[in-house]
Amino acid sequence: MENNTKAPVKGRQAAKKAAPKPQAEPAPKPQTEPASFKPTIRRQEKTNEIQEYRLIKKSGATFLMQQKNVTIVENGKLREIRYCPNEPSIYRDEQDDKSTREAVVFLEGRIFVRPDQPNLIEYLDAHPDNKKNGGKRFYLYREEVVSEKKLEDEFKMHDAVGLIRSKDLEELLSVAISFAVNIDRPLNEIKHDLMVIAKKSPQAFIESFDNPIVEMKTLISQASKYQVIKLTESGAFWFDSNKLIVSVPAGKEPMDVFVRYCMTEAAVPVVEEIKKQLK
Repeated sequence: MENNTKAPVKGRQAAKKAAPKPQAEPAPKPQTEPASFKPTIRRQEKTNEIQEYRLIKKSGATFLMQQKNVTIVENGKLREIRYCPNEPSIYRDEQDDKSTREAVVFLEGRIFVRPDQPNLIEYLDAHPDNKKNGGKRFYLYREEVVSEKKLEDEFKMHDAVGLIRSKDLEELLSVAISFAVNIDRPLNEIKHDLMVIAKKSPQAFIESFDNPIVEMKTLISQASKYQVIKLTESGAFWFDSNKLIVSVPAGKEPMDVFVRYCMTEAAVPVVEEIKKQLK
């Protein structure tokens, strides 16, 4: 009887040992932000196949180009050119004698040439009145070139205006003097005048910084203002002794003459004395 009651217990224990242990569920992975998607921007730059030529100076609503006896020099030879729509060549000696010229007309100062008119394009490109050939009548107008030039001018103007913010006061005053701006006023008024100059002549304004001539002109202007030197139509003089430093030729600007003189090696003692007295 004892054996019958113990056997089921052992069986239950064996069953417990054989049963697999439940596995713990894996921890959920932290969610990551989806990577930002930046699509590739595609563009198709379209070029204008129609060529436009413009008169340098408009000559009324209609301008008829002269086609008679138009000659160019090619490989050292004088050759006559003319526009005949039915001829592949623009050279008179390569055209049929029966071919007739067609009028080349500018309307409102412009003429548009289609891609199917290559002989007209060749004619206008070779014409002696074309600006690129030294002529003064018309030129090939290209919108992309004009836009590029406008953009370059805009960037240069912004660069010039930006110098008013970035340069220190001494440099700004020096440039102001070189442009004949009155510096005995509030700083904002001076900067306003400099901004007007920067927008009007950006290249000249930019080049005036770190310019030895501008710096010398500033020094001389200060010396004249504070009675170290005296500039007259006849020459530059020491203010206290009225001794001549350099004479000014008739009709010349005293400031320009004295600035050029002070830039020479012979004027080094004069410049040093001016600096000494200004201190």
